[in-house]
Amino acid sequence: MNHASILLVDDEHSILELLLTVLRKEGYTNVDTVMTGEAAIAACEEKKYDLILLDVLLPGRSGIEICPFLRQTTDAPILFLTARESDFDKLTGFAVGGDDYITKPFNPLEVVARIRSQLRRYLAANRAIRPFGSEQPTSRMNVIYDYGRFQVDEAACELRVEQKLVSCPALVFQLLLFLCKNPNRIFSKSELYESVWSEEELRDDNTVMVHIHRIRERIEPDPANPSFIVNVRGLGYKLVQAEIESSQRS
Repeated sequence: MNHASILLVDDEHSILELLLTVLRKEGYTNVDTVMTGEAAIAACEEKKYDLILLDVLLPGRSGIEICPFLRQTTDAPILFLTARESDFDKLTGFAVGGDDYITKPFNPLEVVARIRSQLRRYLAANRAIRPFGSEQPTSRMNVIYDYGRFQVDEAACELRVEQKLVSCPALVFQLLLFLCKNPNRIFSKSELYESVWSEEELRDDNTVMVHIHRIRERIEPDPANPSFIVNVRGLGYKLVQAEIESSQRS
């Protein structure tokens, strides 16, 4: 039995029933369903979910419109269900906080596979990264990567920007930490995906692009003109800094 908590958001009873049936057969029993965006926002304010499956075309406010509101209360993976196949719609979904998309009509087994993959990464990342302010083991060596404007505390799993603690979802933090550990090195999207997501095949370039964008929103003075994480055309990304310091504390 899988105890992961899942929220399904769709205005079609038939789709909700189909997904519920398939998920229960796969051992997912902690699954809630709602049919409007407003109900999804209310559900996330009352309960912590490990994954949200969100239809784009909802009555009232669309899934695209409510996603930023969901992101105020959760960093759980959000998978969009969409009948739209244009790159614009996909990129819009990633830009507002989505992590993946599934195009209708869909194979229910593919949906379960996507859900399982996202949950595996999310739950593993959250086991590795304790919440801000939680007690840390005193015996672990603490390494802080100091880039002047921002600092990354590996043991405490904290990001500080201009001396202020900044909230950082688990996978965003892991990607930033990986770049901090490998400064001035260029990594392709596939290399970053394999290193951080622990999967050899990059299914969609947008996954890395979106997480890079989320890091830039936190650490860059001007995210539109990044000075820390730069794109080397045709090669990939690198974290640059003239002088990089790290300190160790016992």
